[in-house]
Amino acid sequence: MEFEYGPIPPSKYEEVIQHLRQHFPDEPLNGSVGLCKHGQECKALEHHNVMTLKDGLSVMAVDSNTGEIAGVALNGISRQGEVEEGLKEVEESDSREFRLIFGLLFNVNHELNLFQRYNVDKIFELRILSVDSRCRGRGIAKELFMRSEIIAEEYGFKVIKVDATSLFTQKVCESLGLTAVKSVRYKDYKDEKGNLLYDVESPHDYYKVMLKELPDHSTKG
Repeated sequence: MEFEYGPIPPSKYEEVIQHLRQHFPDEPLNGSVGLCKHGQECKALEHHNVMTLKDGLSVMAVDSNTGEIAGVALNGISRQGEVEEGLKEVEESDSREFRLIFGLLFNVNHELNLFQRYNVDKIFELRILSVDSRCRGRGIAKELFMRSEIIAEEYGFKVIKVDATSLFTQKVCESLGLTAVKSVRYKDYKDEKGNLLYDVESPHDYYKVMLKELPDHSTKG
């Protein structure tokens, strides 16, 4: 099985969404909360995914023989102030599952204030990394990640960031030189009755914000 890699054009957006409906629900944090279910529409997340695709930075792996999508990396631009807008959206959402996942991500990122820390006004975010369950273990995720980093450099980003919610993603990040700037343990989050909010299956015990500073090419030519 061979794969071809390239950018995701608008003509492929619907196919990407269909791929994610089938394969992204396996993601451990989602699995523990149940925001997205296999094969079903997930409006809350799919709106964010389409907006990310429209940033024009995402990449896909396609099976050379069948033409089917084997994996995707949805990459977007995070701008100053958007985390705070996201927190408002979380507060207004009537979906408990959406509030649990995005409330965690946005609150941790708000505390970190990466824009001030790295003196930037935009950050390259690898937001969704998904591989067809039939194609896993073939290095697709790592290749998508490497190509994403090249895009980030080409567009002049100084920082690439991943909200790494699974051990799998964290290992890919580490292999490509990203380091954790924040690590939180899922079992530390409980409701007022002492019940776990995130019953994520081991070994996916931590959510880590992982980051890498990219070379500055602004002085070239």
